[in-house]
Amino acid sequence: MTKAQIVGWAHSPFGKSELEDTESLMASVTVPAMEHAGIGAADVDGIFVGVMNNGFSKQDFQGALVAMGHEELGYVPAVRMENACSTGSAALYSAMDFIESGRGRIALVVGAEKMTATPTAEVGDILLNACYRKEEADVDGGFAGLFGRIAQTYFQRYGDRSDALAMIAAKNHSNGLHNPYAHMRRDFGFDFCNTVSDKNPYVAGPLRRTDCSLISDGAAALVIADEETAAGMKRAIAFRARKQVNDILALAHRADMLAFEGARRAWAGALEQADLAVTDLSFVETHDCFTIAEMIEYEAMGLAKPGEGHKVIRDGVSARDGALPINPSGGLKSKGHPIGATGVSMHVMAAMQLAGEAGDIQLPKAELAGVFNMGGAAVANYVSILERVK
Repeated sequence: MTKAQIVGWAHSPFGKSELEDTESLMASVTVPAMEHAGIGAADVDGIFVGVMNNGFSKQDFQGALVAMGHEELGYVPAVRMENACSTGSAALYSAMDFIESGRGRIALVVGAEKMTATPTAEVGDILLNACYRKEEADVDGGFAGLFGRIAQTYFQRYGDRSDALAMIAAKNHSNGLHNPYAHMRRDFGFDFCNTVSDKNPYVAGPLRRTDCSLISDGAAALVIADEETAAGMKRAIAFRARKQVNDILALAHRADMLAFEGARRAWAGALEQADLAVTDLSFVETHDCFTIAEMIEYEAMGLAKPGEGHKVIRDGVSARDGALPINPSGGLKSKGHPIGATGVSMHVMAAMQLAGEAGDIQLPKAELAGVFNMGGAAVANYVSILERVK
């Protein structure tokens, strides 16, 4: 069976964009991604769009909006995927299934979200659509409150790790300082992140503002091709493994909300498929929607035992110059989190590193990349292991 490979990409700046909607955001990356891959609109066999929306815009039918920005794509089959915060990875994996089934040679994947035009209180309510509303919609603090509850439970079981969360926040902001696409290019430092203040208040205790990812606009795109087609292109990034594993939507219905069992199984399955240990990877881009998520993800990927994720950041393992750099792009914490764009963005960041095209955030060693993108509170879990083959 032919395997799908990444042959080109594009990425918009994340933040508060002057572009008014997902249509214009997607248009800003569609042509640049095709140009980067060295293809034209006539070469595209399928378009796969990731936009959560769920109330950010009255305009939906997002799959059809790509052609509104580039009418030469008007007769290309296009579909839209939604899978909460892993919407972008859902679009990417669907495009890969399309290529690997033999239905097409080249696919365009576009992820986008326009969030900042929506009042903050409404954003919080929209994001609660990624939880089990029947039981979790009344949590204080919106979706942040859900992860605040996870953090509270974690601290009750394993001890207060607020300082470790602050170290994660400080690391990711430092990493994002030189990322031209990042929403918040500012190095806050550990002391600021670890101190509750007027500028860093509790959002959903024990999570402070610096423990929470940003409300952002943005778009990212990938061009995917089959192996034979990719062999004739300038660059090719292969998937040594990819795995999706879901978990129960409602936290109260899980055996242990702190286990991130779906994430653990996705990592274990991908690493087994790739015949690797997590420590064989050169770096990881992981889903730090909240700092508590990144710390538990250290445990889910096998870097630490349950309750000992704090050791990974304290020992410098996940630092840019550590044994396994995690979120060298700045992660969602610094780069921003426009929901539908996030999963695509994470794969773009990994591909850039592997191709040696990451500019000021380029790592000295980038041979094997891990990407973990999740929807909801570790409900839809996607793990990709990437390597450059050309």
